[in-house]
Amino acid sequence: MASAPATAGRPLEVLGAFTRLGLTSFGGPIAHIGYFHREFVERRQWLTDAQFGQLLALCQFLPGPASSQLGFSIGLVRAGWRGALAAFVGFTLPSALLLFALASASAWLRGPLGLAVTQGLKLAAVAVVAHGLILMAHRLCPDLIRATLAGAVVVAMYTLGGPWTQVAVIGAGALVGAAFIRPRSESVETALRVRIARGFAIAALVVFALGLVLALAWPTHAPVLQSVWAAFWGAGSLVFGGGHVVLPLLEQSVVSTGWVSANSFMAGYGAAQAVPGPMFALAAYLGAAVPTGCAPALGAVVATLAVFAPGFLLVIGLLPAWSRLTANVRATGAVAGMNAAVVGLLGAALYDPVWTSGVRDPSDAAVAAVGLALLWNSRRSPLWAVGWCVLGGVGLAFINIS
Repeated sequence: MASAPATAGRPLEVLGAFTRLGLTSFGGPIAHIGYFHREFVERRQWLTDAQFGQLLALCQFLPGPASSQLGFSIGLVRAGWRGALAAFVGFTLPSALLLFALASASAWLRGPLGLAVTQGLKLAAVAVVAHGLILMAHRLCPDLIRATLAGAVVVAMYTLGGPWTQVAVIGAGALVGAAFIRPRSESVETALRVRIARGFAIAALVVFALGLVLALAWPTHAPVLQSVWAAFWGAGSLVFGGGHVVLPLLEQSVVSTGWVSANSFMAGYGAAQAVPGPMFALAAYLGAAVPTGCAPALGAVVATLAVFAPGFLLVIGLLPAWSRLTANVRATGAVAGMNAAVVGLLGAALYDPVWTSGVRDPSDAAVAAVGLALLWNSRRSPLWAVGWCVLGGVGLAFINIS
């Protein structure tokens, strides 16, 4: 089992912090990185920039819901396995409950007011991601080599694209960092400190692998609970990039099989964009919509746990080796290179999909810019920026209608 590090926090402390984020983190998985950085590096100082970057690099490299894996990892480092579970529950439960409830309100989400609110949340995501990118670039790319590496990653993502490119550029960042980057000696002192028993880590990887084999082999024709589990476990195990990238897999699993109509699926997707928390919580909506013959709430629980569990098992299994790697003096250059590559990934994502899906004209850009200015004042809650952008989105929609 995982135990808390030397500077342990309390699970209830972790639950409170992540519940707050679960209720306020609008904007999707890329925006969540900005929210997490502000909350746990700047505000609470649970992690250093280097530690945050190390966890983020690992989660970006693994399949699964990257932002939820990052939150799970932060909880694990802060308060052991109880902290990891607290982080998952706090960050995911609000959105899962909202999506379950919004299954009956999909028509409102497609209405004028619902679309305007969703547009405002997209503008809030632009401000949050831009704020996080500026801070991370300043701290994780302090020299020409790392700045150049981050820029090269942006170019690679625009040129090649795709989730496998994301994995490749992080690996390339590690090679460049090992060859050319010599971080200061104090970076070793900021290595991750997490204790997970070796047997527990191996068991997590075995459960992940067995679950994936069973999920791929399970016949998914009939909409029964076992088939729902298999479909969502497979999606959570095989998707790189998280967030919107999981949508094609879920569509293939529940729409192509005839379990859920295309209209219902798109309504759930719209709802997932309009609520805070992880995009993978869409599983709660879809699990409830599949006609399994059981209570919709049971289908929602099975689908939600199945889609998140594989990514968390990978974190538990690989984080011990990752923490040893980051404590190795000879490996610090590779880790620094990976951190720079992650900054590049965030920079690429700021443009596509965050900017391209949210900013349609100069007035949208102005609303997002004011939101960024509100975030820059560290004494203000991010809710000020979110609230401003939602009001701006509704106001612009009203002006355009008039």
